Amino acid sequence: MRLFAAVLPPAEIVSELAAEVAALRALPGADRLRWTHRPGWHFTLAFYGEVDDTLVPGLTDRLERAARRTAPFPLALRGGGHFGHGRALWTGADGDLATLRLLASRSEAAARKAGLDLGDHRRYTAHLTLARSREAVDVRAHLDALGAFTSRTWTVEELVLLRSHLPTSGVPGEQPRYEAVARWPLGAAG
Repeated sequence: MRLFAAVLPPAEIVSELAAEVAALRALPGADRLRWTHRPGWHFTLAFYGEVDDTLVPGLTDRLERAARRTAPFPLALRGGGHFGHGRALWTGADGDLATLRLLASRSEAAARKAGLDLGDHRRYTAHLTLARSREAVDVRAHLDALGAFTSRTWTVEELVLLRSHLPTSGVPGEQPRYEAVARWPLGAAG
């Protein structure tokens, strides 16, 4: 299974982001980007890649503990950025970023303790991917527009283990599908 841990924004925040993305898609050069659809909007905390079925129970046990040890926290979408000269356009996060980073660190540690090889550690950058491109794209107009974007704040109350199903049809524009494998409430109250 291809798995990752994530934080999902609630429906009302997704609606706010959808309005912003509609405006971004009207900007020059937007047709050179492959836009992520609403079901794909999430903050990846730790990407695990292909995980052997025998390791999943240990991973889920450790992620449940990580969720229990992390208190709910406020988060909002804010601004934007890009990786790889416009190859990935994203919106960022605002709010309790220290707790978001802590949850990401705990999600990564859970995988290592469960026996997953995650390779080299990278510094966590909170981002929600909006679009990708196989080539460098000038996204300055998109970044200017995202600079003024801030969603309402919500309280992150759960950690989600997602399975990604990559496109297999070969149809241009086909999107990955995401399936929640498990969800855990944050904090001791859950």
